[in-house]
Amino acid sequence: MSDRKLAGQFFDAAIGLLQRVRDEEAGNIDAAGALLADTVAEGGRLFAFGAGHSSLAAQDVVYRAGGLALMNLLAVPGVVGVDVMPATLGSALERVDGLAAAVLDSSPLRAGDVLVIVSLSGRNALPVEMAMNARALGVKVIGVTSVAYASETKSRHVSGTYLKDHCDLVLDSKIAVGDAELTLDTVPAPFAPASTVVTAALLQAVMATAAGALADRGIEPPLLRSGNVDGGHEWNGRVMEEYGDRIFYRR
Repeated sequence: MSDRKLAGQFFDAAIGLLQRVRDEEAGNIDAAGALLADTVAEGGRLFAFGAGHSSLAAQDVVYRAGGLALMNLLAVPGVVGVDVMPATLGSALERVDGLAAAVLDSSPLRAGDVLVIVSLSGRNALPVEMAMNARALGVKVIGVTSVAYASETKSRHVSGTYLKDHCDLVLDSKIAVGDAELTLDTVPAPFAPASTVVTAALLQAVMATAAGALADRGIEPPLLRSGNVDGGHEWNGRVMEEYGDRIFYRR
Protein backbone atom coordinates (compact mmCIF):
# COMPACT_ATOMS: atom_id res chain seq x y z
CA MET A 1 0.00 0.00 0.00
CA SER A 2 1.35 3.43 -0.92
CA ASP A 3 1.98 6.14 1.65
CA ARG A 4 -0.36 8.36 -0.35
CA LYS A 5 -3.21 5.88 0.05
CA LEU A 6 -2.64 5.75 3.82
CA ALA A 7 -2.62 9.54 3.96
CA GLY A 8 -5.93 9.61 2.11
CA GLN A 9 -7.41 7.06 4.50
CA PHE A 10 -6.39 9.18 7.46
CA PHE A 11 -7.94 12.30 5.96
CA ASP A 12 -11.12 10.35 5.25
CA ALA A 13 -11.23 9.10 8.83
CA ALA A 14 -10.66 12.57 10.26
CA ILE A 15 -13.27 14.12 7.97
CA GLY A 16 -15.75 11.43 8.96
CA LEU A 17 -15.20 12.17 12.64
CA LEU A 18 -15.53 15.90 12.07
CA GLN A 19 -18.82 15.35 10.26
CA ARG A 20 -20.11 13.16 13.10
CA VAL A 21 -19.16 15.77 15.69
CA ARG A 22 -20.73 18.54 13.61
CA ASP A 23 -24.02 16.67 13.24
CA GLU A 24 -24.32 14.76 16.52
CA GLU A 25 -22.91 17.39 18.90
CA ALA A 26 -24.61 20.44 17.38
CA GLY A 27 -26.92 20.96 20.34
CA ASN A 28 -24.13 20.59 22.89
CA ILE A 29 -21.89 22.94 20.92
CA ASP A 30 -24.65 25.55 20.90
CA ALA A 31 -25.17 25.11 24.64
CA ALA A 32 -21.45 25.36 25.37
CA GLY A 33 -21.13 28.50 23.27
CA ALA A 34 -24.10 30.03 25.04
CA LEU A 35 -22.58 29.21 28.44
CA LEU A 36 -19.33 30.94 27.49
CA ALA A 37 -21.25 33.95 26.20
CA ASP A 38 -23.31 34.09 29.41
CA THR A 39 -20.13 33.98 31.47
CA VAL A 40 -18.43 36.76 29.51
CA ALA A 41 -21.55 38.94 29.68
CA GLU A 42 -21.89 38.40 33.43
CA GLY A 43 -18.29 39.26 34.24
CA GLY A 44 -16.99 35.73 34.67
CA ARG A 45 -13.66 34.32 33.50
CA LEU A 46 -12.90 31.44 31.16
CA PHE A 47 -10.29 28.70 31.67
CA ALA A 48 -9.18 25.61 29.78
CA PHE A 49 -7.25 22.59 31.01
CA GLY A 50 -5.89 19.48 29.36
CA ALA A 51 -3.23 16.94 30.26
CA GLY A 52 -0.66 15.45 27.91
CA HIS A 53 -1.73 15.60 24.29
CA SER A 54 -5.20 16.67 25.39
CA SER A 55 -3.53 19.92 26.43
CA LEU A 56 -2.92 20.76 22.77
CA ALA A 57 -6.59 21.49 22.17
CA ALA A 58 -6.80 23.49 25.40
CA GLN A 59 -3.77 25.58 24.43
CA ASP A 60 -5.24 26.13 20.97
CA VAL A 61 -7.99 28.38 22.37
CA VAL A 62 -5.71 30.46 24.62
CA TYR A 63 -4.09 33.72 23.40
CA ARG A 64 -5.13 32.83 19.88
CA ALA A 65 -5.69 35.14 16.92
CA GLY A 66 -9.39 35.00 16.13
CA GLY A 67 -10.12 33.59 19.58
CA LEU A 68 -11.61 34.93 22.80
CA ALA A 69 -9.08 36.94 24.77
CA LEU A 70 -10.66 35.83 28.04
CA MET A 71 -9.77 32.15 27.62
CA ASN A 72 -6.98 31.35 30.07
CA LEU A 73 -4.90 28.18 30.40
CA LEU A 74 -5.11 26.39 33.74
CA ALA A 75 -1.62 24.93 33.82
CA VAL A 76 -0.49 22.02 35.99
CA PRO A 77 3.33 21.82 36.06
CA GLY A 78 4.56 18.60 34.51
CA VAL A 79 1.19 17.78 32.97
CA VAL A 80 0.48 20.38 30.30
CA GLY A 81 2.38 19.22 27.23
CA VAL A 82 5.16 16.68 26.76
CA ASP A 83 8.10 18.95 27.56
CA VAL A 84 8.54 17.47 31.03
CA MET A 85 11.39 14.98 31.38
CA PRO A 86 10.82 12.14 31.32
CA ALA A 87 7.71 12.56 29.18
CA THR A 88 6.11 9.60 30.97
CA LEU A 89 5.98 11.67 34.18
CA GLY A 90 3.04 13.63 32.81
CA SER A 91 1.02 10.47 32.33
CA ALA A 92 1.88 9.36 35.84
CA LEU A 93 0.79 12.68 37.35
CA GLU A 94 -2.63 12.32 35.73
CA ARG A 95 -3.23 9.35 38.01
CA VAL A 96 -2.26 11.11 41.26
CA ASP A 97 -5.14 11.57 43.69
CA GLY A 98 -5.40 15.02 45.26
CA LEU A 99 -3.37 16.92 42.67
CA ALA A 100 -6.41 18.66 41.20
CA ALA A 101 -7.47 20.06 44.57
CA ALA A 102 -4.00 21.48 45.16
CA VAL A 103 -4.00 23.10 41.71
CA LEU A 104 -7.43 24.66 42.13
CA ASP A 105 -6.60 25.95 45.61
CA SER A 106 -3.76 28.00 44.14
CA SER A 107 -5.58 29.04 40.95
CA PRO A 108 -7.67 32.17 40.31
CA LEU A 109 -10.83 30.18 39.56
CA ARG A 110 -13.90 31.31 41.47
CA ALA A 111 -17.66 30.85 41.44
CA GLY A 112 -19.21 32.08 38.20
CA ASP A 113 -16.26 31.08 36.02
CA VAL A 114 -16.20 28.35 33.37
CA LEU A 115 -13.56 25.63 33.12
CA VAL A 116 -13.21 23.60 29.94
CA ILE A 117 -11.56 20.26 30.75
CA VAL A 118 -10.15 18.26 27.84
CA SER A 119 -9.42 14.60 28.48
CA LEU A 120 -9.72 12.01 25.75
CA SER A 121 -10.32 9.07 28.05
CA GLY A 122 -11.73 10.98 31.02
CA ARG A 123 -10.73 8.06 33.22
CA ASN A 124 -7.75 9.39 35.17
CA ALA A 125 -7.91 10.93 38.64
CA LEU A 126 -6.72 14.39 37.57
CA PRO A 127 -9.51 15.35 35.12
CA VAL A 128 -12.17 13.63 37.24
CA GLU A 129 -11.14 15.43 40.42
CA MET A 130 -10.59 18.68 38.52
CA ALA A 131 -14.23 18.61 37.45
CA MET A 132 -15.51 17.53 40.87
CA ASN A 133 -13.58 20.19 42.76
CA ALA A 134 -14.30 22.95 40.26
CA ARG A 135 -18.04 22.39 40.49
CA ALA A 136 -17.81 22.38 44.28
CA LEU A 137 -16.35 25.89 43.97
CA GLY A 138 -19.31 27.03 41.88
CA VAL A 139 -17.44 26.83 38.57
CA LYS A 140 -19.31 25.58 35.51
CA VAL A 141 -17.52 22.68 33.81
CA ILE A 142 -17.53 21.78 30.14
CA GLY A 143 -15.98 18.36 29.55
CA VAL A 144 -14.50 17.46 26.17
CA THR A 145 -13.95 13.72 26.04
CA SER A 146 -14.63 10.49 24.20
CA VAL A 147 -17.69 9.00 25.86
CA ALA A 148 -16.79 5.57 24.45
CA TYR A 149 -14.07 5.18 27.08
CA ALA A 150 -16.67 5.11 29.85
CA SER A 151 -18.20 1.92 28.48
CA GLU A 152 -15.03 0.22 27.23
CA THR A 153 -12.44 0.99 29.92
CA LYS A 154 -12.25 1.02 33.72
CA SER A 155 -12.07 4.29 35.60
CA ARG A 156 -8.79 4.99 37.39
CA HIS A 157 -10.49 7.19 39.98
CA VAL A 158 -11.48 5.73 43.34
CA SER A 159 -15.11 6.72 42.69
CA GLY A 160 -15.28 4.59 39.56
CA THR A 161 -16.56 7.62 37.64
CA TYR A 162 -15.34 9.49 34.57
CA LEU A 163 -14.97 13.13 33.58
CA LYS A 164 -18.32 13.00 31.80
CA ASP A 165 -20.05 12.25 35.10
CA HIS A 166 -19.03 15.57 36.68
CA CYS A 167 -19.75 18.16 34.00
CA ASP A 168 -22.46 20.71 33.36
CA LEU A 169 -22.01 20.03 29.63
CA VAL A 170 -20.24 17.21 27.79
CA LEU A 171 -18.85 17.41 24.26
CA ASP A 172 -18.21 13.95 22.82
CA SER A 173 -15.28 13.83 20.40
CA LYS A 174 -16.41 10.40 19.10
CA ILE A 175 -12.80 9.14 19.12
CA ALA A 176 -12.53 5.36 19.36
CA VAL A 177 -10.76 3.83 22.36
CA GLY A 178 -7.05 3.78 21.62
CA ASP A 179 -7.08 6.90 19.42
CA ALA A 180 -5.71 5.33 16.24
CA GLU A 181 -7.61 5.41 12.97
CA LEU A 182 -5.59 3.09 10.74
CA THR A 183 -4.44 -0.52 10.75
CA LEU A 184 -2.23 -2.46 8.38
CA ASP A 185 -1.36 -6.15 8.21
CA THR A 186 2.33 -5.34 8.17
CA VAL A 187 2.16 -2.99 11.17
CA PRO A 188 1.66 -4.66 14.57
CA ALA A 189 -0.16 -1.74 16.22
CA PRO A 190 -2.93 0.63 15.12
CA PHE A 191 -1.68 4.10 14.21
CA ALA A 192 -2.62 7.62 13.04
CA PRO A 193 -4.40 9.36 15.96
CA ALA A 194 -7.08 11.94 15.14
CA SER A 195 -8.06 13.21 18.57
CA THR A 196 -6.08 16.45 18.33
CA VAL A 197 -7.60 17.38 14.97
CA VAL A 198 -11.15 16.64 16.07
CA THR A 199 -10.96 18.08 19.58
CA ALA A 200 -9.33 21.30 18.42
CA ALA A 201 -12.03 21.74 15.77
CA LEU A 202 -14.74 20.99 18.31
CA LEU A 203 -13.47 23.66 20.68
CA GLN A 204 -13.04 26.22 17.91
CA ALA A 205 -16.66 25.58 16.93
CA VAL A 206 -17.65 26.39 20.51
CA MET A 207 -15.58 29.58 20.46
CA ALA A 208 -17.21 30.66 17.18
CA THR A 209 -20.64 29.99 18.65
CA ALA A 210 -19.80 32.04 21.74
CA ALA A 211 -18.60 34.99 19.63
CA GLY A 212 -21.80 34.92 17.60
CA ALA A 213 -23.95 34.65 20.72
CA LEU A 214 -22.29 37.72 22.23
CA ALA A 215 -22.75 39.69 19.02
CA ASP A 216 -26.43 38.72 18.96
CA ARG A 217 -26.77 40.36 22.38
CA GLY A 218 -25.14 43.56 21.19
CA ILE A 219 -21.86 42.80 23.01
CA GLU A 220 -18.63 43.07 21.06
CA PRO A 221 -16.86 39.71 21.50
CA PRO A 222 -13.43 40.23 23.14
CA LEU A 223 -11.54 38.73 20.21
CA LEU A 224 -7.82 38.85 19.55
CA ARG A 225 -6.36 39.67 16.16
CA SER A 226 -3.14 38.39 14.65
CA GLY A 227 -0.07 40.35 15.59
CA ASN A 228 1.09 39.79 12.02
CA VAL A 229 -1.59 41.99 10.45
CA ASP A 230 -1.37 45.77 10.42
CA GLY A 231 -3.03 47.19 13.50
CA GLY A 232 -3.15 43.82 15.24
CA HIS A 233 -1.03 44.81 18.23
CA GLU A 234 -3.04 47.99 18.77
CA TRP A 235 -6.30 46.06 18.59
CA ASN A 236 -5.09 43.48 21.10
CA GLY A 237 -3.80 46.18 23.42
CA ARG A 238 -7.26 47.74 23.54
CA VAL A 239 -8.95 44.41 24.27
CA MET A 240 -6.43 43.48 26.95
CA GLU A 241 -6.76 46.84 28.63
CA GLU A 242 -10.55 46.58 28.70
CA TYR A 243 -10.58 43.01 30.02
CA GLY A 244 -7.24 42.97 31.87
CA ASP A 245 -8.80 41.87 35.16
CA ARG A 246 -10.00 38.66 33.47
CA ILE A 247 -6.83 37.81 31.54
CA PHE A 248 -4.21 35.86 33.49
CA TYR A 249 -1.68 34.80 30.86
CA ARG A 250 -0.07 38.28 30.92
CA ARG A 251 0.84 38.18 34.60
